[in-house]
Order: sequence, then structure tokens, then C-alpha cells
Amino acid sequence: MFYLNSYTMKFYINMKSILIAVVSILLITNISAQTNSFQYPSYKGLVMAGYQGWFNTADDGAGRRWHHFERRGVFAPGSCEIDLWPDMTEYQKQYPTPFKFSNEQTANVFSAYDKSTIDLHFKWMKDYGIDGVFMQRFVAEIRNASGKNHFNTVLENAMQAAKRNGRAICIMYDLSGMYPEDVPLVLKDMDELNQKYGLLKYDTANCPTYLHQNGKPLIAVWGIGFNDKRKYGFTEADTIINGLNSRGYSVMLGVPTFWRDFGFDAIQSDSLHLLIKKTAIVAPWFVGRYDGSSYPAFNQHIKDDIAWCRANGVEYVPLAFPGFSWRNMNGPHARTIDRENGNFFWQQVAGAKAAGAEMLYIAMFDEMNEGTSIFKCATVSHLPLNPTGVFVQIDDRLKSDYYLWLAGQAANWFHGNTGYNNAKPVRR
Repeated sequence: MFYLNSYTMKFYINMKSILIAVVSILLITNISAQTNSFQYPSYKGLVMAGYQGWFNTADDGAGRRWHHFERRGVFAPGSCEIDLWPDMTEYQKQYPTPFKFSNEQTANVFSAYDKSTIDLHFKWMKDYGIDGVFMQRFVAEIRNASGKNHFNTVLENAMQAAKRNGRAICIMYDLSGMYPEDVPLVLKDMDELNQKYGLLKYDTANCPTYLHQNGKPLIAVWGIGFNDKRKYGFTEADTIINGLNSRGYSVMLGVPTFWRDFGFDAIQSDSLHLLIKKTAIVAPWFVGRYDGSSYPAFNQHIKDDIAWCRANGVEYVPLAFPGFSWRNMNGPHARTIDRENGNFFWQQVAGAKAAGAEMLYIAMFDEMNEGTSIFKCATVSHLPLNPTGVFVQIDDRLKSDYYLWLAGQAANWFHGNTGYNNAKPVRR
């Protein structure tokens, strides 16, 4: 045993402090350098879409039958859950359906379980200039083996396709249908995905296009604060947000339209604001809240949202959707919001820009059930027969890729390109 005098002790303590400081600086610098090497270090300036990825066919190998195509277990004329029909021209793998065209030819559909489907969708994102997508992971689905297998397969194929096509990609947990006891499942699932993809290791070789925010990989959590009698509440949401923050993620929170002023779709509780302040980005859900005639008045709401977020140090991403329809799901008298040949969508894009938004979320890339899809869907003269049902009527003159093109124009505008304004761009 030996003893150090006070001067020697102070020297060692000082040297230890300096060493710790140097190591900390090196670690921070290394992480910063790694983060900056990602293609998408921030959501700012980007236009992203939501990606459901939940469509299965009876014989695609996933064992989930006609999932999200069918209504009450039946997928046939007069019984389906989709209000748009996909344009199948470019799909490598196609599946026959009971639907037929007027010439008696069988109408085919795709399965999201197929790698070739995901590859094609990400190619379209690149071709039309859409920055990328939020990959949905539905807690009510991944709690069972078949659902988890499906969404793991979809995510794996999407990660690869995003890398090949240089598109941003981000994981989004949709809590709809979650029970309080599912909270550990969400965090465990995220740990498994991190182990597989190295998100917290800043693995640029494995997933170079994963979306980051504030120097950290971004995880979206959707469905907090809605007053539609969900089984979970703010306590469960707080546990998830704290768990993700403590692990080293940034969080984007999906909330009701009227989260700020506790309007008709939001729970009236300050707990919602406290949760939002723990996150990096707040993303309100606007689908169905307005149409072309009521949007101008609604736009002031977005401006007020942005002002609140700036005062509280939170980023804000408004939403734009091309139209809305769920008549095949809920009957012919269910509410619809007309697409107005793209005018409605562009009205929202221009409104977001005018309000001062720096990023945009599009609902959705592939959501045929609620009629919000922007991917290639059949125009009116290329729809199969559906005698007791109805499909969204997209004008033949627009072509099936029109909303992909229009979303790409929105991305150009948010990237800082000039020449855009309130007038919908004209396709040459």
C-alpha cells in the first residue's frame, strides 16, 4: 500500500477530468460525424408518406388470407374493403381475384408480402422524387406471430429497397388497438429491430437512409390523445416515450388534429402537452377533418399550431391527403372527400408552405381502404366491375401516376425549388 500527497492527488484528479472530457468530446464528435454521414439527418425539408404495407392475398405465402382487401371475410364484387383499385401494369407478381373487367378478363392485385411489390413501390418514390416513407407497425398486428412475421418481412424488404433507391425510411408504431399490457411488447420489438439494423450504432452500411432527427434515429409513435375510447392512455404513452428517449432515439408523436386547443377529437388533458414536449416532432392527423371548401378557414389552425411548437421547442409536421373514401368498408352513404383532380391535395401543400411548415407528411402512399392512396391506382375506364360497390373515380386524363407526380412536385417545393405557388402545377 502506498499513499499520495495532496499535490499528487490533485494532479491525478485533474488528469482524470481532462481525460474524461477528451473522451466525451471524441465520442460526441464521432457520433456527430456518423450521424452526418446519413443521407437523411433531419426531417426538415422533406416530404414523406405513410406506408401501410398490410395487404395480403389468399395465396401469397403469409397465411393471412385476403387481408385488408376483404370485407367481413369475403373479397368479391360487392364485398371488398378497398375504395381504390391498384394499377397492376408494372407488378412482377400478381394474384387473380373474383373481380373481372367488362371484357371478362380477371382483375389482379398485389401482395405487400412480396419483395417485388416493395421494390416497385420504392422505385416509384425515387422516380417521382418523393423522399421516403414511414413504415407502419401496428401493435395489434405484431402481438401475434403471423402479423409480426408479415410486418418484419415488409420492413426487411423496405429497408433493402430504401437503400437501393436512396429513399428515407422510418419506423412508425401505430398504437391503435393496443392494450396497456402491450407496452413492454412495443419496447421489446424496438430493441429487436435495433439489434437487427443497428440503428443506435449509426450503422451507415446497413441502413444509410434511415431518417434521423436531432442527431438520433427517429421513431414515430402514432395514436396518442384521441378521445375515441382507446384501451391505453397517457400513462402507457409516457412509458413508451420515456423508453425510446432513454435508449437514444428521437420521437415523433402522432396526435389528434385539435391537440393544442383540445377540440372535438382530443382528450382534454394537459398530459398531452407534457408528452409532446418530451418529443422532437408533433404530427397531427388531419384526414377527414376538412374538404376543399373548409380548408381555407382550417389553415389558421396550422399557423397557430406552428406558433405553439416554436414557443415550446418542438418541430411540427402538417399533413396533406389527396381525398378520402371508405364507402366499400362502411356503406354507400359513408362520407367522402372529393379529390378535385388534385386541386384539393395541392391546396393543402400550398397551405402548409404559407403557414411556415418546413416538412410535410402525406397520408398515404398505399392506403386503398380509406381512399387516400397516392401510388398508381386505376383510372375510371380501367376499373373492374363492382355492381353493388363503388370505386374512386380518377379521371382518365390524369393517368394512374398523377398523384405520385403531384407529391413529387410538393417535395421539390419543400426542397427549396422555386416556381411553385398556390396554383396547382401543370404537367407537361
